[in-house]
Amino acid sequence: MSVQSTQLATSAHRTITPSVLYFGTPVVLVTTRNPDGSANITPMSSAWALGSTVVLGLGDSGQAVPNLERERECVLNLPSADLWERVERLAPLTGRHPVPAAKAGKYRHEPDKFGAAGLTPLPAETVRPPRIAECALHLEAEVVSITPGTEGGFRIVETLVRRIHAADGITVPGTSHVDTGRWQPLLYVFRHYFGTGSRLGRTFKAET
Repeated sequence: MSVQSTQLATSAHRTITPSVLYFGTPVVLVTTRNPDGSANITPMSSAWALGSTVVLGLGDSGQAVPNLERERECVLNLPSADLWERVERLAPLTGRHPVPAAKAGKYRHEPDKFGAAGLTPLPAETVRPPRIAECALHLEAEVVSITPGTEGGFRIVETLVRRIHAADGITVPGTSHVDTGRWQPLLYVFRHYFGTGSRLGRTFKAET
């Protein structure tokens, strides 16, 4: 820990009430299938993994939740830091039509999110939703359970990862290990984008 960060950590504290608690987690682009068979992409950052289980927190006003309830499968695509601008192109879009009241005014319906963000679909091997070619990690997963969040407005989705694809450039040759010296995940910290260095930009929902 640097001298500056140590000084900050040991300085006086005060009680705050931030509007969000995105204290720093990787961005995940969740691909699912719409009722007509087309693909939807949902950018999110409320995810954690343990073993082969990945748990997602998804707002229930978007298209991802009904797609997951119906299809019971998805791909969790993890973008690198250099994709932050394309992720942000997705941020104000929704696959729901008409746009739900909770999103009216800030979001617009977009049926072709791949085209809107300049991303490329790749076939998955064990599930029907596509992978995203530009992302360095693809986790093909099946839905195990979906439960309502305690506060309402979101669902907790438990998934089981069935297959993992990693770009050659982020793996240790001859192993199944990710080279953490080369893998630069995109992080979401209180509605701002970071890599593993300085801040890269901000989302349209940022309040600071």
